[in-house]
Amino acid sequence: MLRRGLLSGKIAIVTGAGKGIGNKTVERFAEEGAVVYATDITTNSLDEFAKEIGERCDTEIIPMYFDVTDESEAKKAISQIKKEYGRIDILVNNAGIMCDNVIGMIGRKLVYDVFNINVFSVINMIQLVNKLMSRQKSGTIINISSIVGIEGAAGQLVYSASKGAVASLTKAAAKELAPNGIRVNAVAPGLINTGLLQTIGDVKIKENLKNIKMGRLGEPLDVANVILFLASDLSAYVTGEVIGIDGEAHV
Repeated sequence: MLRRGLLSGKIAIVTGAGKGIGNKTVERFAEEGAVVYATDITTNSLDEFAKEIGERCDTEIIPMYFDVTDESEAKKAISQIKKEYGRIDILVNNAGIMCDNVIGMIGRKLVYDVFNINVFSVINMIQLVNKLMSRQKSGTIINISSIVGIEGAAGQLVYSASKGAVASLTKAAAKELAPNGIRVNAVAPGLINTGLLQTIGDVKIKENLKNIKMGRLGEPLDVANVILFLASDLSAYVTGEVIGIDGEAHV
């Protein structure tokens, strides 16, 4: 039987797939027929999930375990996909961390650690998949920015700066890669109900919830569905965009 779906026949790689937005994105991609390489830094953390979702959706979910900040490991991962399928149609740069401090207490190591995973690894992954996508003359890259990368937030100077960098590099990459048939977009989530959000604490979450006009936290599925749109041919003429997913929030 011919399998139909928005991503039928597509080969995707999603970084930071162990939980939250990345995890739900892998699931939605699988539901729409993609073969998905789901990556995480913790060995064996995705084995059970990959088996369950792959069987339910009648597709392949292939766990990959490596540190996205390690250029050699990232290169090996892309080489493995090339060897096994010969192409990459979709890259979702989801891996990231949220660490920060108030102005006056920000150390150089904190800045480097945040930018290393939130920005430097994104640039590296784009460069690696570009080699395949440019030969294909097709591909779509989705980066994860944040509402604070657009609007800023008190006490989150470093994280805001890193996500602002993701938004700007998305626009630059889109301009450079469009002639090769590669689309590059980003999503900028607001308060999304993930483990990463919990790091800011219940008091801060309740305080920020008052600023969301839709009156609720976003869910990983809310973000995954927009990523799916950007990964699919439904957005074939969309590139260089940073799409807010924030329930009309003001941080």
